[in-house]
Amino acid sequence: MHKITMLGAGLIGSFYTMTLQGHRAKDHVQVICAKDLEDARKFAQKWDIPKYTTSIDEAIADPETDVVVVGLPNYLHKEAVLKAAAAKKTVFCTKPLGRNAAEAKEMLDAVEKAGVYCGYLEDLVYTPKTLKALEAAKNGALGKILWVRSRETHPGPHSDWFWDKAQSGGGAIVDMGCHCIEIARSFIGKDLRPVEVMCWADTQVHPIEAEDSAIGLVRYENGAIGQFEVSWTFRGGMDLRDEVSGTEGTIWLNHWLRTGFEMFTSVGQGGYVAEKAEGDTGWLFPVGDEVGSLGYTGMFADMLDSLDAGKPPVESFYDGYVVNAIVDAAYRSAASKRWEPVKLDAWRGREGVESVSHVVEYDADHILIKEEKMPDGKTKLILKNRKTGKIEQKFLD
Repeated sequence: MHKITMLGAGLIGSFYTMTLQGHRAKDHVQVICAKDLEDARKFAQKWDIPKYTTSIDEAIADPETDVVVVGLPNYLHKEAVLKAAAAKKTVFCTKPLGRNAAEAKEMLDAVEKAGVYCGYLEDLVYTPKTLKALEAAKNGALGKILWVRSRETHPGPHSDWFWDKAQSGGGAIVDMGCHCIEIARSFIGKDLRPVEVMCWADTQVHPIEAEDSAIGLVRYENGAIGQFEVSWTFRGGMDLRDEVSGTEGTIWLNHWLRTGFEMFTSVGQGGYVAEKAEGDTGWLFPVGDEVGSLGYTGMFADMLDSLDAGKPPVESFYDGYVVNAIVDAAYRSAASKRWEPVKLDAWRGREGVESVSHVVEYDADHILIKEEKMPDGKTKLILKNRKTGKIEQKFLD
């Protein structure tokens, strides 16, 4: 059994606590830390938490807890992680790990130097649909992964600090691009080095210094591409979609706006609908198990089961550091309007990998480009002549 210090009583702290208290009865949140004492008291009362405080130091130092979960604003991640490492306590930190790669690297170094167990709380890698899709990809259902497109858009974050570049580290890219980047890495291969990034970013709607919309391409050493699309200007709720394209197959995932639960109401359903829902009348898309659908259940099961088993979790602080480095490159690219290299002080993956280029042999003289069944029942082959390079076609009855 693990007793947990929860740092943060906002939306993410609520989701985390809901998951831990509701799905892993053997583990329990023992201490809640919130900015406001009354908020902390109400949170503790709601979730049957024995202790509450406004002090990060007091919460981490509590002698009864052995795990610290960081669900705080971005600008407090480093402070909390370094204090947890100093206290020799297991620490799990929400995304993004840092406001930038330098912060993330400092946090990674601190936990590794202290020898404490740690995990990166990237929930969208753990959604049920994503886990199933990753299993299929791992088993070769898609062949070689060529391209992954991940999209997260909604009307904007729920707390004031998100909109302050100094506190958050940026806008939609660091807030949601971190999700999309790690989803693409998971399909393409986290042992494949991200090489460079091309990114467009702009502030299209909101009067803020950070970007509220962005599109980026991340090129990996083997030639695969990860594409992220993020926005705080999307109307209609939260749009979470992924597409994975391989040499032998394709996967499309829609996690939120088309959940299989659609309801129309002219008077409202009488309560909360789903995260980032913009209203409670008209066509609604409620979610049966929100924490499960967003990956929190699978995420904490992996974190705590892996801790108990003495093995690394699927998402590590090193993963968080790599994501931050890619995000940094995206911001440099948005400013320079050109491809920017991903700068990694430490690379722990493969080197010198082969390209994903895919060649299908046909015969001694030809390479197969495409095979297609035509309306008349014949099969058409598009071939490339090995000697001349000429593109030819051939019909099979």
